Amino acid sequence: MHIGLVMECEIRAGADGSKGSGAANSVEAGAFDDVFARAALVEALGLDGVWLAEHHFTPPNADASTPGGSIVSSPLVLAAALGARTERIEIGIAVLVLPLGHPVRMAEEVATVDHLTGGRLRLGVGRSGFPRAYAGYGIEYESSRPRFLEYLDLMRRAWTESPLQFEGEYYQADGITVSPRPLQSPHPPLRAAATNAGTFALMGELGLPIFAGLRGMTTVSLTPAIAEYHEAWQRAGHAGQGDIYLRIPVFVHEDAERARSIPEQSALRAYARLRASFAESTGAEGAASEQARTATAKSLASSDYETLLRERLFFGTPDEVRRQLSSLREELGLSGFLVEPNVGGMMHADAVDNSIRLFASEVAPALRDE
Repeated sequence: MHIGLVMECEIRAGADGSKGSGAANSVEAGAFDDVFARAALVEALGLDGVWLAEHHFTPPNADASTPGGSIVSSPLVLAAALGARTERIEIGIAVLVLPLGHPVRMAEEVATVDHLTGGRLRLGVGRSGFPRAYAGYGIEYESSRPRFLEYLDLMRRAWTESPLQFEGEYYQADGITVSPRPLQSPHPPLRAAATNAGTFALMGELGLPIFAGLRGMTTVSLTPAIAEYHEAWQRAGHAGQGDIYLRIPVFVHEDAERARSIPEQSALRAYARLRASFAESTGAEGAASEQARTATAKSLASSDYETLLRERLFFGTPDEVRRQLSSLREELGLSGFLVEPNVGGMMHADAVDNSIRLFASEVAPALRDE
């Protein structure tokens, strides 16, 4: 049972910047300090790993006293820095947005970071559910799915074939050899994002372990989607049953009332932004996608805090969260949890760290022992 921590790495409320020698006194520098401190805490508490979520073009708010955008526009660079500052934990990317780069260059960089982390790199891949990043890079979002599939194929072959010959619609390689090769053979473990029913089936067909999440989906809608993943896996003739990590917002406090009140405004902010993102991206991939995105935006618009607590959030005392996650693990057949400790990015670091400590000491051990 893998239990890791997702780090959105948003600029948090009250961040006052790094004051280290030679460092810019900025909230962005302070956010990097927070990342390194949080990774050290994860390692000290015995959790399994940290996972970096790639984001682009989300600038900080004009008011620096409120949290702004994420600092993880270059997750592999940050992963290498984390590798130098930790010794044991896995360092994951959740996820690397493949179509925004070039597969041969990315194969080189992934292999390099795999060496720099001593083989602790775990590579999540996806294509992003929103077109904003694609517009910023001048890439048509409508081509994101075929680009993703071709990119993944070429990147995997670049780690194992020499000389590499590849002729695709979007990418080509003519007799090249990638160096270095990854430290892990044949490459770091791959895991793909699955965000809608069609994606679940596609990843099952490809035989890829997956991440699922509770942003565009609920605990109820995950059940049939995971069933489609397993069915597609079996139809394709892959060995085993597939493998699923679930990304979930978690906040733990000794007092049940405070476990719900402390993260309330931050969680509501997160899902309001998510609703807006779904609404602005309707029509990006045709009628079926537009219908799904519109439905998700409407669902989120009608979801008050109590609804979010029932369907998407796991906030409570250690006993409450332990029972909820244990039930979910059994119901969905999960092999791992990726905990999002500060959904919305507004909670103070002290409250978040206290929650992580309670989770690591009173929730995680019970999940591993089941």
